[in-house]
Formats: sequence, structure tokens, C-alpha cells
Amino acid sequence: MDAHYSIESLEEIAGGDEDFMKVVAQTFLDEIPPDLAALEEAIANNNKDLAYQFAHKMKPNFEMFGLGLEKDITGIESWTKSSKSSSTVSDNIEKVVATVSTVVEELKRDFNL
Repeated sequence: MDAHYSIESLEEIAGGDEDFMKVVAQTFLDEIPPDLAALEEAIANNNKDLAYQFAHKMKPNFEMFGLGLEKDITGIESWTKSSKSSSTVSDNIEKVVATVSTVVEELKRDFNL
């Protein structure tokens, strides 16, 4: 099955250490879903400061896992510095949520978590 994350990227970061890869995957599972829920809520409440903090915090994880969400997260970060309405980033957050939901299931399956 094709994964929506890059196992190669994880292997490179972990130096091939499978136990460390599992720890990194578990950390993603523990931290990203609640952070993403907080980001969604911040966007819904037009709390741009909080939205920026969560988007910025998650960006390195998305890059490390090779999720291809850089454009979407950067778009959310840019929105937080603008006067535009939250509808401007609705497509971005929907893509992030869908991708992360899929990756969460894949990581659970692939690492028996």
C-alpha cells in the first residue's frame, strides 16, 4: 500500500533505527491530532495568533514525515498575518485535516501502534 507519508524520510532521520522510528511515529500520533484540532478551532474563531502558533509548530513534523503540506501550512501562516477572512484558508485546512487523518491511520498500521 502506498503511504501518504515518506518512510524514506523517517528512515533517514532515524538512521535506520526502527525503534527510534516507532518513537517518532508515536510522538506524531500523540501531538499532531490535538494540535490540529486546536488549529481548526483557532481558525474557526478567527484567532490568528493562536492559529499561527499551531501551524508553525506542526510544520517541521509535516516536513519530517514528507506529507507535502508545506504550501497549505504556509498559506495558513500567511493568512494569520492578513486581514482576510478564515474562508480564505478553508481549502488549506481541509487538505491538512484529510492528510493527517490518513497518515494517523497509516502510522498506527505500519508501526503497530
